[in-house]
Amino acid sequence: MKKIFRFMLAALLVTLLASACGPKTPGEGQQGTITISGAFALYPMMTRWGEEYQKLYPKVQFDISAGGAGKGMADALGGAVDIGMVSRDVTPEEESQGAYWVAVTKDAVFPVVNANNPVVNDLLARGVMKEVFTKIYITGEIKTWGEVVGKPEITDEVHVYTRSDSCGAADTWAKYLGGKQENLMGIGVYGDPGLLDAIVKDPLGIGYNNLNYAFDMTSSKPITGVTIVPIDVNANGNADPDEILDTKTEALDAIAANKYPSPPARLLNLITKGKPSGIVQSFIEWILTDGQQFLSEAGYIPLTPEQVDTFLKKIQ
Repeated sequence: MKKIFRFMLAALLVTLLASACGPKTPGEGQQGTITISGAFALYPMMTRWGEEYQKLYPKVQFDISAGGAGKGMADALGGAVDIGMVSRDVTPEEESQGAYWVAVTKDAVFPVVNANNPVVNDLLARGVMKEVFTKIYITGEIKTWGEVVGKPEITDEVHVYTRSDSCGAADTWAKYLGGKQENLMGIGVYGDPGLLDAIVKDPLGIGYNNLNYAFDMTSSKPITGVTIVPIDVNANGNADPDEILDTKTEALDAIAANKYPSPPARLLNLITKGKPSGIVQSFIEWILTDGQQFLSEAGYIPLTPEQVDTFLKKIQ
């Protein structure tokens, strides 16, 4: 009888040890709600990441909202959300306030005009140099579309649009032109969708949009009603083949190959108040590892292996 008891006890101990050391059931130990707000640029990808993470950990819920990088930073530092989405560099002042950040992907901002712009063919043939964009957005020296393309007989006025909300897209576009968001001239419009809609409705309008708002997710073409303006990177007065971005695929390839200037290409960051822990840390670690596989199909650029390693070490 004692032998039987000892055998049963030994078997029970083996079972318990195997249970403790074996693989965990998906979702085990992960539960709670993660609140996230911020950059329009990262919002579509964050929504996808949340959906994929919930398949693994059904007890983890997400509350995700857009509103601009400024809102994401303020919400994270103020404790209103667990994670802020920020599509610009984090300043030393923000770091001193407790902003703890890691980059999770890369995308870019693109200049856009209405597809029925009076000089659209010239824009596509010539491209636009940074100097010209600067004179449109920073100094206001260029006021007509004829001046943009070197045809003074064309007197249609340039209608300049910018973002009214504090955001990474405006910050990045301004940085490309040598200024800050507050230096950008134009009619202020809230959010990526709002700015895009303003250009679609105005044949004389010019604006800028993050990649996943400028291009259609299904067709990979520019959103109906707008044209992506080629940036004449080498300032040779022509839009070279690798400067003309007719599809999202071409845009992604140009960003990944560093052929599209940076800025307006840039890394997108997640911000927490202090070093994250618990389910927030686990979720960010997953984004930097398994979560990277979803970036390309969603229209974003994965981090390099070196970048992943750097930010994983920072978050762990």
